Amino acid sequence: MITIIDYGMGNLRSVAKAVEKYTDRIAISDDPASIEKSDALIMPGDGAFGMAMDHLTARGWIAPILEFINRGGFFFGICLGFQLLFSTSEEFGEHRGLGIIPGRVVRFRPDGHKVPHMGWNNVELTRDAACMEGVPSGSYFYFIHSYYPEVRDRSWIIGEAEYGDKFPCIVGRDNVIATQFHPEKSHTIGLRIIENFVRLACS
Repeated sequence: MITIIDYGMGNLRSVAKAVEKYTDRIAISDDPASIEKSDALIMPGDGAFGMAMDHLTARGWIAPILEFINRGGFFFGICLGFQLLFSTSEEFGEHRGLGIIPGRVVRFRPDGHKVPHMGWNNVELTRDAACMEGVPSGSYFYFIHSYYPEVRDRSWIIGEAEYGDKFPCIVGRDNVIATQFHPEKSHTIGLRIIENFVRLACS
């Protein structure tokens, strides 16, 4: 079973519809106990980092998510769900994240580029990863965000985009994969990432 985490942040249905193209073993859940029956978790999200962590904490998701990841469960973070994997964020103050990946989420610098970074941008892959099978380096994906992570351990980075400066937009290791862009809104090439994740999680 692939569980999409409903913690009150963002439109989950578009992600669910994309996953349903490849499996019917999917559920949207607002109950942390559902993790016990899950083979994989997907955590999308839109909105502010601090509010998202407050929602996850208040609804009892933090410990079950960390335990799931630590025992090798497949996890896919999307957009805000990507950022929440990091140690801290400076968005509207200082906030602690899940701490899976060492790094700090910071705002794009005002260097002539509009913030938020919104629209299509190409992504250069920095290394091979199972979830990127069949995805050519340089492919375009759909972004909408004002913050990005400064990653302390570059071995986590799978892909980077450029918006003023280069920034990590795909990270992963072993059972964890996350994208700053929205694969569910990125047409065929984005769906390929979701298909790869479903295949890995359900094999």
